[in-house]
Amino acid sequence: MTDWNIQSRAHACRACEAPFANQQPYHTLLAFERHELVRQDVCEACWAAQFSEGAKDRKGFISHWVGEYQAPPAAPPEAIQKDTAESILRKLMEKNDPQYRAAAYILAVMLERKKILKVKAQLRENGGRVFVYEQPKTGDVFTIPDPELQLNQLEAVQRQVAALMEHGLETPVEPAAYITPPEQPPVAALAGGNEEPAN
Repeated sequence: MTDWNIQSRAHACRACEAPFANQQPYHTLLAFERHELVRQDVCEACWAAQFSEGAKDRKGFISHWVGEYQAPPAAPPEAIQKDTAESILRKLMEKNDPQYRAAAYILAVMLERKKILKVKAQLRENGGRVFVYEQPKTGDVFTIPDPELQLNQLEAVQRQVAALMEHGLETPVEPAAYITPPEQPPVAALAGGNEEPAN
């Protein structure tokens, strides 16, 4: 299964290395290369000249989308602020601890419903589903495996997510059970629908 992964948007074109200007359109190409998910951000000129022709036929192609580069804002003064669902998700992905797999998935679905994350692709790997989300403002791409939750596991995962939202990762939280009883189907509705995203 693909490790949890965040890939940040580049600040310059992968092909010509010209820096992106604020609000400049750019193209993102996502592909598997050497057993890892690789992201390439390129300017429109390089896309037209080198990538657009046969992009979907390239080996390992997963998805392509167009974004608008947002220049990073000036750093605000340091302030103590409560963790948000997005900041907790980022911390969980850095930790990459299997006990938080279901919590990370639930947080990603919450952020998708709030339109903070967008599904860009769905992969099937080793019999499981992996969602590729993008945070449009930062351009960061997250890969989140589907834990195939059962109805009888939801309450424990919801308690775990609530504890993370209230206390962050500093306080140990109750691990959620992930053993899947064969007689119950996964809660597919949590994935926010089964439509394949447009490439």
